[in-house]
Amino acid sequence: MSQQGATSDIKKKILSTGIRVGTQVKTKFMKPYITKASPEGLYIIDLDITLERIKIAAKFINRVGIEKVIVCSGREYANTPIEKFCEITGAIEMLGRFMPGTLTNPSLPYYIEPKLLLISDPQVDSQAITEATNAGIPVIGVSNTDNITSKVDLVIPANNRGRKSLATIYWLLAREILIERGELKEDESLKYEIDDFETKISKEEIE
Repeated sequence: MSQQGATSDIKKKILSTGIRVGTQVKTKFMKPYITKASPEGLYIIDLDITLERIKIAAKFINRVGIEKVIVCSGREYANTPIEKFCEITGAIEMLGRFMPGTLTNPSLPYYIEPKLLLISDPQVDSQAITEATNAGIPVIGVSNTDNITSKVDLVIPANNRGRKSLATIYWLLAREILIERGELKEDESLKYEIDDFETKISKEEIE
């Protein structure tokens, strides 16, 4: 299958996941990634740019070396996607509250020196971004239409709130990293599906 064919198959697969459905707010930073507003007033993200940015992010991550990449998120729905992503690729996960000083204070027991930071939401993960910026560590950030991305070096425009969407982003990125490494062919299936990356809701949450 041609690369174009593989890309259009992926697009069909992910269109229903809400990956391109943003919020009712758009910041000046996110304007270039928006195609239109839906009838409900939600801004729609350009999926082609999202897929292109995921490819660029995968190249960047592989160049840095996956074992030097920290993936962090304070957003609960990003937990399972990040755990699965790190399991498949070998990146280091950092979930929950980002402890101040993690990237900037060498005297702390949990201090680390990654080469790259991947975050799920510039707003939720602002402490991590600030420290990465101070430490000179580049940041790749999944960013929604209402995010401020002035300190994000590479923006992956996507819906970073939905469970399905977050699962899709990390599934796509894991797949692309393996393709880049030569461990997966463009038209080959990843052994995990998007559902495997999704944070499941407990019964209490549904009720």
